[in-house]
Formats: sequence, structure tokens, C-alpha cells
Amino acid sequence: MKVHLASLGCKLNQSEVEAWARELAALGCEIVAEPEQADLCVANTCAVTHVAARKSRQLVRRLGRVSPGARLVVTGCYAELNATEVQALASVALVAGTAQKEHLVSELVRQLDLPAETTARQREHDATERGVTPAHLRTRALIKIQDGCDNSCTYCIVRVARGKQRSASISSVVAEIQAREREGYQEAVLTGVHIGAFGRERGESLADLLRTILGQTSIPRIRASSIEPWDLTDELLALWQDRRLCPHLHLPLQSGCDATLRRMGRRCSSGLFLDLVQRARAAIPDLAVTTDIIVGFPGENEDEFSQTVNLAEEVGFARIHVFPYSARPGTVAAAMPDQVSPDVAQSRVARLLELGRRCSRDFRAQFVGRAAEVLWESQRDGMWKGLTGNYIRVETQSAADLHNRITPVRLIGMTEQGLQGELLTSSSQIP
Repeated sequence: MKVHLASLGCKLNQSEVEAWARELAALGCEIVAEPEQADLCVANTCAVTHVAARKSRQLVRRLGRVSPGARLVVTGCYAELNATEVQALASVALVAGTAQKEHLVSELVRQLDLPAETTARQREHDATERGVTPAHLRTRALIKIQDGCDNSCTYCIVRVARGKQRSASISSVVAEIQAREREGYQEAVLTGVHIGAFGRERGESLADLLRTILGQTSIPRIRASSIEPWDLTDELLALWQDRRLCPHLHLPLQSGCDATLRRMGRRCSSGLFLDLVQRARAAIPDLAVTTDIIVGFPGENEDEFSQTVNLAEEVGFARIHVFPYSARPGTVAAAMPDQVSPDVAQSRVARLLELGRRCSRDFRAQFVGRAAEVLWESQRDGMWKGLTGNYIRVETQSAADLHNRITPVRLIGMTEQGLQGELLTSSSQIP
């Protein structure tokens, strides 16, 4: 059976798709890049904003249109929140809510008459032992460590769609990283909805997990995805003394105005955020701090927006992801007064994006003339592209096969979105 897997939204969705691909490949399915080739299409959808919801609808309709003979399975946040609507779309054979994601392949086995004599864990083990790594998978392994969220941000529909905080076991995370390491991956990216809450329901912590990963694996790079700023403890930051932990923290700010943050239900003030960033930079050399900011939140006036701009400029983020506020039905913020007009919100998005571009250039410029190690991901016309540990995109011209290799480079100049590098012969040339 040929299976096409499509995903929208966050790295967590992508990590789930990669896990399904391995399980399905272990069952003998062929994972195909194009839906036209597929007997089965699986869409992992998103609903974090109204735009994401619209793209999810479009994805499902496109899959049904271009592959009319394939059975279509729709899962993810959009499917969870709009199951009836999704079920009514043409060609949809199964709608699987977020609670069914953990056992999605088992459900497909049951419904599609695939071999069912192995458990999901055994299928994952079999895929690893047989070296089954579907060709479309990324060079960096996305490792799902937890799901759900117990925060009460007033704008967020994801916590409704994903449910309560729940964590994988430390042993299962370590085993998965060891498996990806055997497959040749050079970097593990820890993903989840709220990874800073990892293990909290069992009296464990993200620091406990990272210590165990560092002690029981040897994968060259470990990267944490988005961490809520209030989860940054001194115990956690101290672990970055190990250089295998990438010097990159994605800390969602959402707003630089305390009044806006209170309406958002965020557990961090602007002053605390700035203090945490300063502590993180003191603990982690060459740290890249990236962030998410929502503009046009209900009640945000020009003064409140200016406070966000000023704080973002003071922090000097390496990258700013900017989102116009999107009212999601069922959230507290959707019913708030003083909704900001779309035109005003888009104007503020443009202004903050321009600041983000300037901050990114300033951050990257400080590394020109220095050496770094780059994990190379893709190549086109002899130009290789990859990432430093602190998430700077680097490109270099080379006839050698650099794919999935970490090599030393000298950073010699700026590009539009990253840096230009030249290959060095030895890592000893990196201070």
C-alpha cells in the first residue's frame, strides 16, 4: 500500500507524521511524496489561527481532488474541533481526533486490513532494526516528548484541542533518540505543546529529561523547541554547559506590554522576561533567542503596541515570528471587547516584521569572521544549506556530499536570511 502523509502547523505535528511514517514503513507500506501516487492519504491538520483552519480545509479538499481513488484520513487539531464539518468533506474515510493520534496506525491497521500481529512499539522497533527510514524524513529528528497544556492563555485553542498536559516517559524518549541516532541522525529536536512542563505530573522535570539524554545518548546535537519563559530555571540553564545542547532558546513573548499580557493570561511580565533572557545569555555563550509575538490582541492600543516594539528591540531577538491575533471560537479572548481591526493589526504586523529583520541582521552580523559547525540539510546547484547550533542558516558552495554531516565553516559574509560560509578542514579551527 502506498501512503502519503501531509502535515500543517507545528513541529509537534511533523514529529507525529514522522512516527507514523516509520510505523507504516515497518508494516511494508511505501511512503510516497505525491498524493497522486497514494492509496491512502493522511492529513495532520492545524487550527491555531483561522488561517491555519482555512489551510487545513484546503489541504483536505486538495487531497480528495488530486487523489480521488485514495482513502483519506484526517486528524489533528482542526479535525478535533470540526469533526462534523470534516466528515462531510468529499472522500474522507476516517476522522481521528487528537486522542486517537497515539494509536492512529493501529486504527488504520484495523480499518484497512493491514498486518496486525505487532504492537505499535514493536512496529517502531522493527522499523529501526530493519533500517526503515522513509526517504522524505528530515535530517533533524523531531522527538515528541509531551502533549497537551494546562496553561490558561485566553487566546489559545490548542490547549482545548490537545487536552491536558501529559508526558512520555524518560526511558521512551531516550530509546527513541537512541533509535534515531542508529539511523544516522545528527540532531534531535524535542517537541511538544508545553515542553517546559515535561514530567510535571510525575514529579519529574525537563531538566531531568535532558540530564538523562546527555548521559545515555551520544547524538551530536540536542535542541529544545519552544519553552515558556517561566519554565527557565537555573537548574535547566546550567545543563547548557554541555555543548551538545544547541545554544538556541525559543521563548514566546506574545506581548511586551504588561496590561496586554494580563489580558492574555500569560504568566510572565515584561520585566521578568527581560531578566530571564539576560540570565540565559549569561549562562549560554552565543545564545540565539527567538520568539513569537501576537499583535492586535483585543484592547491593544498604539501605546501598548509601542511597548512591545520597545521590548523586542531591547531584547534583540535573533528571529521574531509575528502573528496577527486570530479570534478562535470557544476562547475567552474571542468574547473580549475592543477587538482590533484587521487593517490596524496588519499594519502592526508589518512594522514588527521590519524590526525582526533588523534584529536578525544584527544578530547574524556579530558572527561574521568567526568559525562555527553546520549541520548540512539540502543542496541545490552545488549550493549547500544548513544550520549552526544557534539556528543561523548558512550556505556554502561545494561539490562534496555534505548531506546530514556536521562540518566546520568560516562565516564570511551576510546573505538575505543567513550567512555565507566556507568549509574548514578541521573542527580544531573552531575556538
